[in-house]
Amino acid sequence: MKPFKFKQFQIQQSKNVFRVGTDGVLLGSLASVDNVSKALEVGTGTGLISLMLAQRNPDTKFSGIDINEEAVYLTKINFENSPFASRLKNIHQDFKNFETEEKYDLIVSNPPYFEASDSEKDKIARQTVELNFKQLISKSSTLLAENGIFSVIIPIETGDDFINIAKENQLFLVKRINIKGIENSKTKRLILEFSLIEKSLEESEFTIEKSPRQYSNQYIELTKEFHVFRK
Repeated sequence: MKPFKFKQFQIQQSKNVFRVGTDGVLLGSLASVDNVSKALEVGTGTGLISLMLAQRNPDTKFSGIDINEEAVYLTKINFENSPFASRLKNIHQDFKNFETEEKYDLIVSNPPYFEASDSEKDKIARQTVELNFKQLISKSSTLLAENGIFSVIIPIETGDDFINIAKENQLFLVKRINIKGIENSKTKRLILEFSLIEKSLEESEFTIEKSPRQYSNQYIELTKEFHVFRK
């Protein structure tokens, strides 16, 4: 399978691991990474999100964790071949059993969510087979630094449940980005950010396409330091 090429790095891919997709690119572009010294990505897949965040903040050290052996292998290759290799490390482990003394300024995840499918790849990556929202949120709340941010991208349908579970774990919603696939359509994804400290909510809108297969100016501007757009 051909690698996906960005301006400063490329992503080796596999048919058994979810490939580069818009959700990952959006989270890598929009997650809050300013003033972050140590970051953890849960469910790295190919390592895309960590690589994008590493490009955005040259002072951040990243750890990526995934239970999928092939995903860990791809992440290792992609990390080592990037200009940011010295600041990136990957871990092959079940996040539920992950123990560390570290506290992270940013925990970021494009987490599993339910889609009916017969594919083994889909069952692990897209359904809550290995890691459900409660487990992700509960564990993340214990690893977050006092002023840290927990950042995720999820389908709109799961937003209320995710926010409520986070609140039960003393994580307060501080940022919400409502993402539309195309202009004048309904919101389909949410980027949600949580903090252990209650703050006023920052909310915004984002549109991916202005018409079918035509990226919006908003998306082009957001990703111009990453994507190689065709003229």
